[in-house]
Amino acid sequence: MIPWIQATALSLLLAFPVLAKPSFSEYAEGLRQEAVERGYDPALIEQVFTSLQFHERVVTADRNQPERVETLDTYLPKRVSETRIRMARERYQRYQEQLKEVEARYGVQGRFIIALWGLESSFGRFMGNHSVPSSLATLAYEGRREAFFRSEFFHAMDILAAGHIELDDMKGSWAGAMGQSQFMPSSFLSYAQDFDGDGRKDIWGNQMDVFASIANYLKRLGWDNSQTWGREVKLPENFSMDYAIPRGTPNRAAWLREWARTERTLAEWQQLGVRRLDGRDLPERDIKAALILPDNEGGRAYLAYDNYKTLMHWNRSYYFVTSVGYLADLIIADN
Repeated sequence: MIPWIQATALSLLLAFPVLAKPSFSEYAEGLRQEAVERGYDPALIEQVFTSLQFHERVVTADRNQPERVETLDTYLPKRVSETRIRMARERYQRYQEQLKEVEARYGVQGRFIIALWGLESSFGRFMGNHSVPSSLATLAYEGRREAFFRSEFFHAMDILAAGHIELDDMKGSWAGAMGQSQFMPSSFLSYAQDFDGDGRKDIWGNQMDVFASIANYLKRLGWDNSQTWGREVKLPENFSMDYAIPRGTPNRAAWLREWARTERTLAEWQQLGVRRLDGRDLPERDIKAALILPDNEGGRAYLAYDNYKTLMHWNRSYYFVTSVGYLADLIIADN
């Protein structure tokens, strides 16, 4: 480096020193002060902040999320395995009475509730064993999405303050998703339900609260109980991909604009040469659908109804949403 440039750089560093990142304990103390300012009960503050720990494994999981080269043909057999299909059918039959109660109140088919339950937590068997407050504080401290995880931390404090769960039982995934429905704390506060009226919204251990919370989430975001989710279809040769929603939209708002631009009635899709997967005509129903190509041209094609759009609120992933619909269909398919 040229000496005068090196000297200038050194003088700038001396004039504007880089502040060292605080330790986790120092960062947690800032969270504590904010908790005091927000007016939480001192006993709750003491309990939560005494328990807070930095979890290096959480940071490692966040930084090293796998970037798999996946297609729907490889994804579906893993997510919707024969074992999961069998378990979903068994639980659908076991909980028929409870599911009918929930469907009557919220207007969401029980098979979709079971499908989401199965895919999110393997029917409540794998909810995660991380302390939710510690995971969220760790991720806020790590800094990649500090504002989001800091906000979620205080939403978790709100849940504890309301008495829905005890701190020792507030377990979840490394990213802070909780319970059998894997709600983030903000989703819990918006959608979780106390179906049996016991004063607690228990998505960890109360099956009716779990089912009702899943159903309420879908209903609040536009679920139409008169429709299904969509269907796999066959496209004619030389079909223009301009009719499909393009992959890689930057955010949900842009994706919804593409949905509105491309959706057509089933009759219009029929005129364009789209057919059921077995070659038969599309249903003669007066509903609109958008064309989804999870793997772009050459992969599977789906006509997606408004309920698909609602499921994309839950998780904006074609693979995940398609797996929900696929499993929901298999639950009621002839064995």
